[in-house]
Amino acid sequence: MSVLTRDEAQTRASLLDVHHYAIDLDLTRGDETFDSRTVIRFTVRAETADTDTFVEVKPAELRTVTLDGHPLDPAALDENRLALKNLTPGEHELRVDAAMRYSRTGEGMHRFTDPADGETYVYTQLFLDDVQRVFAAFDQPDLKAVFDLTVTAPEGWTVLANGITEHTGDGHWKAATTPRISTYLVAVAAGPWHSVRTEHRGLPFGIHCRRSLAPHLDADADELLEVTRGCFDRYHEKFTEPYPFDSYDQAFVPEFNAGAMENPGLVTFRDEFVFRSAVTDTQRQTRAMVIAHEMAHMWFGDLVTLKWWDDIWLNESFAEYMGYQTTAEATRFTDTWTDFGVTRKPWGYDADQRPSTHPVAPENVEDTASALLNFDGISYAKGASALRQLVTWLGEKDFLAGINIHFERHRFANATLGDFIDSLAAATDRDVHAWADAWLRTTGVDTLTPRITGDNGDRALTVDHTGSRPHRIAVGLYDRDLTDEGRLTLRSRLDVDVPQSEPRPIGKRPALAVLNDGDLTYAKIRFDTESFQALRTGLAGLPDPLTRAVVWNALRDAVRDGDLAPTDFLDIARTHLPHERDLALVDGVLTFAGTQVADRYVTPGQRPAALATLTDLCRDLIRRTEDGDHPGLRLIAVRHRIATAAHPDTIAAWLADGTVPGGPELDPELRWRILTRLAVLGATDEAAIAAELAADPSATGREGAARCRAALPDPEAKTRAWEAMFATDDLSNYLFTATAQGFWQPEQADLVRDYVPRYYAEAVAVAARRGPAIADAAGRWAFPAHAVDTDTLRLGRQCLDDAEPIPALRRKLADQLDDLARALRVREAAAH
Repeated sequence: MSVLTRDEAQTRASLLDVHHYAIDLDLTRGDETFDSRTVIRFTVRAETADTDTFVEVKPAELRTVTLDGHPLDPAALDENRLALKNLTPGEHELRVDAAMRYSRTGEGMHRFTDPADGETYVYTQLFLDDVQRVFAAFDQPDLKAVFDLTVTAPEGWTVLANGITEHTGDGHWKAATTPRISTYLVAVAAGPWHSVRTEHRGLPFGIHCRRSLAPHLDADADELLEVTRGCFDRYHEKFTEPYPFDSYDQAFVPEFNAGAMENPGLVTFRDEFVFRSAVTDTQRQTRAMVIAHEMAHMWFGDLVTLKWWDDIWLNESFAEYMGYQTTAEATRFTDTWTDFGVTRKPWGYDADQRPSTHPVAPENVEDTASALLNFDGISYAKGASALRQLVTWLGEKDFLAGINIHFERHRFANATLGDFIDSLAAATDRDVHAWADAWLRTTGVDTLTPRITGDNGDRALTVDHTGSRPHRIAVGLYDRDLTDEGRLTLRSRLDVDVPQSEPRPIGKRPALAVLNDGDLTYAKIRFDTESFQALRTGLAGLPDPLTRAVVWNALRDAVRDGDLAPTDFLDIARTHLPHERDLALVDGVLTFAGTQVADRYVTPGQRPAALATLTDLCRDLIRRTEDGDHPGLRLIAVRHRIATAAHPDTIAAWLADGTVPGGPELDPELRWRILTRLAVLGATDEAAIAAELAADPSATGREGAARCRAALPDPEAKTRAWEAMFATDDLSNYLFTATAQGFWQPEQADLVRDYVPRYYAEAVAVAARRGPAIADAAGRWAFPAHAVDTDTLRLGRQCLDDAEPIPALRRKLADQLDDLARALRVREAAAH
């Protein structure tokens, strides 16, 4: 498929004004294809001479094309482009009739049949350039148009779309005309949905899921709608522009590649957010944040849309920042920034230290394939962190004033970074252009280190700064509690601008100085020697969970940089995590300790001891929660106890009994977790997996079974799993991911050793055949991350040099190889 370049998009935008799409979809044509008929009305600008351009469409069969009533040759379709030649200035009408393929990879029109009840559902995911898999379009964000949509669906289905839909009889549905929106934001979701409908502020609201999940959606409907209403009202307090669409539907759809997608009036979410097993409050908070994030896009992304994909941060960074901030303000989940700090922000830090890093606002995104690679920790987490620092520096009042100016200037149109900065500048006297250059046009992570000088009663603090960005931070000064040596109490919190003009007097020496206390900037922090020793004994005694998140992130960074031995990190976790009550912190630290420290950073010889340390830590947390007062903390501890089990006896007994002693009882999610770990340890078999699948024949059950089967330490099981991923193209995106997750296991390194050199060529081939979604899964989940050795690194670099993987896979492999090289450096540093 030809990718659209920025130059081509700019040329086409200078030639055309696109006014209206009439799209008619027929979803009753069978399991493989659907019919798509499109009428596009557009104008060629009068100042241009006769000109050529093209429209994008990627059909199974292109039946007919007419331009202004004159037929065009369907055989002229070149990959995904149909040339439109000798266009005269003035009005034109293009008609395209095609059969389109359903997708099994979450791209275009995805089709899913629920194994629980046999019901079928379809939905669109048209981002970034997948609209052409569904209907013909001038597919670029700055050619906005009005859309009219009609759909023919099987009897008993409901059709959802960007606007209110009406069933006109005999399976025919008509959606309300949209305002001007970009092509990638058109949305359809059709099937026998279970729906909960209400009204808020005069607008229809709805939440929808497949029927087999109906009891679970109903159980959470009040919470989902309460969060939705709270965020909706809060955005109307922040924004002067009212919600710009005619309804607000949220559809939880199967096998969705992203967390959610901000289609105007019809947000689609991965349906794992309809919780069918026990979850923690942190998981509920994450769901609330995603709801808030997607709703923010209704203004920033949908009402005002980027002109080209180099400004994707304008969509994602803004929604990420608003999602966390508005969740904290408008829902019961008030500690969202702690979760951001310990689970989301490291995503940005990691991405920003790889060779593939890019500015938050890159200047040269040449084509759509390159743009797709920038949906990463930089565009989301780093960008949101930059905006949080901007609000700290600018003040929320001026920030929101600038945002509202931006909405007013560019409503239902397109805007650039320059437009956004100009809008902010109109609301303040501060030099936001210089701020943007320093923060949004640069790469890498600054490092801040405290230096305390002077005599004991007359100390001064200097923040040493490696990097180029200005920072406004808080510095927390903590003293030991005289009544409890394990506690650290806040003496004072200083506001400091970095670079400093002069040292800051602080009086007597604190036990601990924490830079970026409150986590208001984006930078790695370090500790002076005395502060680090205080943390060794007092980390759990810090009073604020957000401060503890900053500290844990600093320790994480120190491990990754080779400045703190992985075993020392485990010792600190073993000492302090049993006393931690913040769920996000416990889960985030245990996840890093398990998946990075134990699985990659310690040597194979050290791994058993690392797992034993984590098992003991989880056991302590389980004991601490026996009173039943902390079910979320207990659930996290049980999950990680399963993941770190080096011997099967305990977890096998839990599975046999159907419960953890003292609770919780094992729901499907926990049963599949245990069975997967037992498979890794060679303590279960195909018969047990088949029996579990018979008891849980859901889509999630199928994924659990695929994961377990791939994890069995049996040569035949590994061969079957490998062939399912790489030799056939039958697996959906979710089943591919589940199989990949089970395949590589550190405990099975000898068994799968011969697959490591096979991986690169076969991943390149499957990515080329199946496209970006499978390429992403192959690079992320099917990569042999456990094989931390120079041979794996050499083979991977050779693949990048010689094999020409598609861009989505190339980026994933480059990142994985950089992480692998880092793991080797961490091991080497620890050995010395």
